[in-house]
Amino acid sequence: MQTLTNRAKIVERKPMTFVEKLYLWNIFKGMMITLKHLFMRKVTISYPEQKREFSPVFRGLHVLNRDEEGRENCTACGLCAVACPAEAITMEGAERKKGEENLYREEKYAAKYEINMLRCIFCGLCEEACPKDAIYLTETFAPANLTRETFIYGKNDLLIPNPVTQPEEYKKARGVRK
Repeated sequence: MQTLTNRAKIVERKPMTFVEKLYLWNIFKGMMITLKHLFMRKVTISYPEQKREFSPVFRGLHVLNRDEEGRENCTACGLCAVACPAEAITMEGAERKKGEENLYREEKYAAKYEINMLRCIFCGLCEEACPKDAIYLTETFAPANLTRETFIYGKNDLLIPNPVTQPEEYKKARGVRK
């Protein structure tokens, strides 16, 4: 039976020369890297004055869409919440009252619709799962907030402006997505 010492290789190191002990070559290589980076293009962007260009497939903030008559497209089917892998979407559906039928084309609506932006991974599966095109992701990135509660966006935060009462804001909100 072989022992560990029989299989181990013995490596002999030669002693360092005087020049190697001074580490001049290593210092020279480090200075060359520093000089190379000194003349490279700057990576920093002065944010308010300069805007960074994003990819054409960038997915940003969520928006709940309305039709041209101001009605909400969301019917609270729950497909977006089921499709969300991060479980960031919570919703509660409700039935419309008998007197509201002429204002809305659907009987069900989302009484509560929330997206937790701390959990959201901006994958876009909610947008793909929605059969009514009620939710889509804009090209705007999420703003910074100071507390965790402000990262939970409710239905009022997500709905685009009503085209009947706010036509200019509606056009501006619809123009965000290409």
